[in-house]
This record gives sequence, C-alpha cells and structure tokens, in this order.
Amino acid sequence: MLQLLRGPWPWWVAGPLIGLMVPALLLLGNKTLGISSTLRHLCAAVLPARIPYFQYDWKKETWNLIFVCGILLGAGVAATALGNPNNMVIHPKLVTDLAAYNIHPAKALAPVEIFSWSQLFTARSFLMIVVGGFLV
Repeated sequence: MLQLLRGPWPWWVAGPLIGLMVPALLLLGNKTLGISSTLRHLCAAVLPARIPYFQYDWKKETWNLIFVCGILLGAGVAATALGNPNNMVIHPKLVTDLAAYNIHPAKALAPVEIFSWSQLFTARSFLMIVVGGFLV
C-alpha cells in the first residue's frame, strides 16, 4: 500500500478522481471546489476595511479555509513521509544539453540556476511572470 502512495498515480485514476470531486461537492453540498476564493475569504475575515466585495458571511466558507490547510498539511506529510530518499536520475544527454545553457542539475528537481531568488528578480523573470499571469 505504501508503494502505491509513493509512486505517481496514472492519469486515468487521478484525473477522474479530481474531476468527479467537483460535481459531487456541488451536488451534495452546493459548494464549489477550489482554492482561488480562499484569498477572498481570508481578506473578508482579516481586513477591517468596509470594502463591499468583502462584505459577506465568510464564516459559511470556513470549510474552504480548512481545505487549503489540509492541502498544505498533506503536502508536508507527503514530502517528509513519502519522499524518495534516492537522488534523481537524469539522463546523461539531458545533463549535456543543460550544461550547454550553463544549467547544472543537482540533486533537486528544480535547478538553482533557474529557480532561485536571484533569478526571480531579473527583468526577464518579471516579464515572464507578468505575461504568464495575464495569460492565466
């Protein structure tokens, strides 16, 4: 059973499970599944300003805040208890191709040359974040 949890689930199992949760939650509890509205609920709970958008009974949506806390807690448990202790295996051709771009993958999935605070605050990264956010 633990081996089943450690590995990735096939798309034909995980996708329908997630997809069926949306209509089930809507039909059974008249709730929408998602974490996008959680920021609105947090702002309505915390902000003292009288902004009309935040003037609603956010206490009815506390399940959504618990849902997001469960996601964070579950991710932490999964990363510590179900994490793979072995180093990542990267194909030698990919290592060679990345070295041509001055990217040297280490033990982590995300190379430091791409995913770091210093790279985040460059003009190119800022432009990509703004354009990507606009496209989303």
